[in-house]
Amino acid sequence: MKEFSYPTLEPFNFLGLNEQDYEKAKVAIFPVPYNSTTYWKSGTKDGPQAMIEASRHIELYDMETKKDASKQGIFTLELLEPSKNSPEETIARIKNVVDQLLQDGKFPMMLGGEHSITLGAVQAFKEKFDDFSVLQIDAHSDLREEFEGTKFHHACVMKRIKDLGLPITQVGIRSMPEGEEAEHIFLAPEIPVDRIIATLKENVYLTFDLDGLDTSIMPSTGTPEPGGLGWYEVLNLIKEVAEKRKIIGADVVELDPIPGLTAPDFLAAKLVYKIINYIIK
Repeated sequence: MKEFSYPTLEPFNFLGLNEQDYEKAKVAIFPVPYNSTTYWKSGTKDGPQAMIEASRHIELYDMETKKDASKQGIFTLELLEPSKNSPEETIARIKNVVDQLLQDGKFPMMLGGEHSITLGAVQAFKEKFDDFSVLQIDAHSDLREEFEGTKFHHACVMKRIKDLGLPITQVGIRSMPEGEEAEHIFLAPEIPVDRIIATLKENVYLTFDLDGLDTSIMPSTGTPEPGGLGWYEVLNLIKEVAEKRKIIGADVVELDPIPGLTAPDFLAAKLVYKIINYIIK
């Protein structure tokens, strides 16, 4: 099959915002077009660009929150160039960028790319925040010690985060190997919002693997899993977390665009903007 990629965008800005001011922006969109060579499909590297392309057609005014978060300033960084040497080097590059964003007082919103990229962002947050939770929305637990010869596989990302000593709350899980241990796990389709929030510390990093959603609305993922969560269910969870806790950073990962099927791209882009509207006060 011929490899599919999106055309270069001009301007390459989330929401198509022509005027961007990094100094004034509260949110930094950080696209990371990375996937390893271990996927049975290889399109997650096109996910960030697909989200940005779709976002250019989203209405800036959010009807639910009755606000336009773009007025608070959203700056889109250039695509990160992943390392050709090793996953570890790519993760280190991600950490360096997020380090700088946090130093500059920005809210990092990372667009992936495969889920392994989350580790780099969380490593940066671990140096700045002494104590926070990671809220994972996902179909898979991603708690393997090692997979396909590496500890930095997307199937291992939450184990690496757990190794940092951070508490993890997992929502939407419907696939995990026998013997894996999870502290706070909520299996799909269960979303008991109050119980979930009770497991979270005051500060929360949100990582959203799109395969956590029902495959009927999100078929475009790197490793799709039957069943899943609904659109309004996850929005309600994120909104409640944003109101009762402080979301300090977020990522939306694992979009694997399907040529000719743009609805999932728009869903992912809309999800990113909804998260921004929830967290920007």
